[in-house]
Order: sequence, then C-alpha cells, then structure tokens
Amino acid sequence: MAYDLIVIGGGPAGYVAAIRAAQLGKSVACVEADRAGGTCLNWGCIPTKALLKNAELYQTLIHKSAEFGLKIEGLSYDWSAVIGRSRKVSDRLAGGIEFLFKKNKIDYVRGFGSIEGTGKVGVTAADGTRTLLETKDILIATGCKSRGLPPLPFNGISVIGSKEAMTLPVQPREMIIIGAGAIGVEFAYIYNAFGTKVTLVEMLPRVLPVEDDEVGDALEKSLIKQGIRCLTNTKITAMADHGSHVELTLDGPKENGTIRADVCLVAIGIQPVLPGGMQPALSERGYIQVGDRYETSIPGVYAAGDITGPPWLAHTASFEAVQAVEGLYVEGHKPRKVTNFPGCTYCHPQVASVGKTERALKEAGVEYVVGKIPFVAIGKAIASGEPEGFAKLLYGKKHGELLGAHIIGENATELIAEMGLALDQELTAEEIHSTIHAHPTMSEVIHEATLAAEGHAIHF
Repeated sequence: MAYDLIVIGGGPAGYVAAIRAAQLGKSVACVEADRAGGTCLNWGCIPTKALLKNAELYQTLIHKSAEFGLKIEGLSYDWSAVIGRSRKVSDRLAGGIEFLFKKNKIDYVRGFGSIEGTGKVGVTAADGTRTLLETKDILIATGCKSRGLPPLPFNGISVIGSKEAMTLPVQPREMIIIGAGAIGVEFAYIYNAFGTKVTLVEMLPRVLPVEDDEVGDALEKSLIKQGIRCLTNTKITAMADHGSHVELTLDGPKENGTIRADVCLVAIGIQPVLPGGMQPALSERGYIQVGDRYETSIPGVYAAGDITGPPWLAHTASFEAVQAVEGLYVEGHKPRKVTNFPGCTYCHPQVASVGKTERALKEAGVEYVVGKIPFVAIGKAIASGEPEGFAKLLYGKKHGELLGAHIIGENATELIAEMGLALDQELTAEEIHSTIHAHPTMSEVIHEATLAAEGHAIHF
C-alpha cells in the first residue's frame, strides 16, 4: 500500500509526528531502527531521570535522614537493581508508544530506513530482509548519537558514551567525565551519589557553559561540596586508553599533569544520524537544512528534531514535528520555528532556564533589571529541607517584559514552565506579580523574584 506519510525515526520528533498525522486522518508508517521512543525514551531523557531519582533518594537518606527524624542503620544499595529499575521504566514507556501506534492505526516498521527515490523508503530489518514502502511524503526524524573523541574511541568498557553509562554492569571505582554540559553533569551526580570518585573536566570557564554565569558558578560550588572534582577552564593535552584504565594529561588552573580512572565517559556533544540515501544540502556539521515549512532540498521530504540541528532537546523536537505535520496537512497552517525553549538539567540541585542570559543581554546592549531571590526565603523550600539555590529573572528596563528566567534549586525543571509561557506571551513583571502564587509552594520564588526586580520583595 502507499502511505500519505512515512516517518523515519521513532523518537520524540518521529512518534509525535506519526501520531499527529494519524489524528489528521492520514495513513502513516513509522520506521525505527531500535525501538519506539528513540534515544530519549530508551537511552536518554527517561532512563537517566530514573537513575537520578535513585541517586537523589539515596543521598537524601544518607545525608538528611537525621534532619527528618529518621534513623537508618545498615543502608546499602544493589547496583544491578538500580540499573534494572531504569531499564524497566524505559521498557514500560516504549511499550506505551507502541500501544499508541496501534491505537492510532500507525504501521510500526522495525528496521533501518533509507530514501530510495521520490516517495520510496527502503527498510532493512535486523535479519537483513529489505522492504520497499511507497508514500506521498517523507519526514526524517532520525536524531543524533553521542559524539566521540577520535584519539579516545568508544569501546563500551573503559571509554563510554551516555548509552553505556546507563547500563554499566559493574560500578566503576573512579570515573572521568569529559564535558560538563547537561549530560556530563547529570552522570557526575549519579555516579558520585553512589560513591564513585568522579572528576569532571570542562575546557570552558564553568560547568553548564550555556547557562547563566551565576547559575553555573553556583552549581559548580554545589557539585564540589558533594565531592565531585570540577576541573573547569582545563584543556586535555594528551589522552590514552590502556584497556584497564584511561589516562588524561591536563593543563588547567587546578590540575597540570596526568589523571587516571578505570572508566572515562565522553560527553562532549552529539552528531547527526542520517537515514540511508540522504545527502541533501547539509550544514558543515552534517545536519539537514530545512526551510520555513521544514522542507529539505528534496521534493516531498521533510525533517524535524535533532537531525536539523540545535537546540537538541526532546521537547523542541516534538514541537517541530507537530509544526511540520500541521504545515503539511492543516489548510492555512503556517508552521512556527522554535524561538523560546526551556533548557533543563536534572542533577541536584536542578537547573532550568528559558530566554536570554545576562551575558547575552549585555552583549546585545539591552537594558534590563534583575530580580533574584534565594530559595532560603521561601517557606516551602525550608519545610522541604531544600533551601539551596535561587531564581533569577531578567526584565526589560523600559517596558518591564520578561527577557529571561534562570532557576537553580528544587523543582527548577517544573517551575520553568510558567516562565516559558510568560516569555512567549510577553508578560511583564507587573502581570506576573499580579498573578497569585499559592502558599506555601516552591513557585512563590517566581513571585518574590518578580517583586525583587521592582525593588519591593516581601520576604527577603
């Protein structure tokens, strides 16, 4: 049969695109080489959050049990059960996506997809069997994979990527993590929480370099306090994998010399995964270039999600997928491009942001005012035993509109949604502080920070 749409890739862009097209009455097939849910659900966002929850709970019981009036003796953990729980969570949700495919009458085709010509998609199954499918439109949503270091290739044992970091059968005694972005920081927190000696190496001046400078500095102090060695502003001048361990020679303000660990996690970024037969106009880094309607240079072929370049986030991929599909099948719909998107890091304390940083506003010459409130001023934070961190809101000096929001602390990744809405709707400080925030809640930090920007915070 001929389909209206074949989606190549079943991750947050692919499965969402397939479901939305089916909702619009189209005949759809989704081709996936691994399993429904893609990297995010199977080897990224979801299983790491399960591991992070395990780590946070274990750390709470170790360090805060007395604060909560709990007496715990002989506390221990089963590493295989910790890893097993994260895999069960992923399996459950992947099965949920497969159920949604059936519910929406989407043909789920397992195999590696390739573009064989206009309206033709080849699928190579795991056993080598090839199938040719026909369609009117094709949407590429093949995403990305971990980017390695050529001098230190992945081997799955001593040099690993994020996928292997989620399933190591034996917990390493020592781990070096190269790259202090969201992935590097999250795994640093997880492994340190369970007692692995972790060294985080970052060539830029601070951890989470894309975040607000104050947030990055605050997180680094917190990670160091937790026992993670943070070597920022540090270059790697030599690297060697000896099989049983890895050695790195460093040049930085805190370390000049060679360090070693039994496992090295490379978390320096990602690279695109193209389907077979796809070589349209690409950017120099290999991502698919798309137009205003998510179209590629090949007629009838569209693309959305990580494969089209940054921001490499599951929620932006899903947004783009819906825009691309509705642009195809909803009359009069003008697809939107991602402009304001939240960035979240799920270590402890959590970090979340949306909009401009102070650094960016200064570089652009935009006048702004800052509203900043620590969580220690918020009753719910004290009651919950989570007073660490702050909310920092940036408002335009002339009109009072929200320009950026940066939060480090408990529930930061949940609190940022309100700020995303405010940014999208161009709400002002007056409109936000006029919105009643329930008491006691962590969201009061938004209210107080807004009042602080106007110079009249109540509780600080």
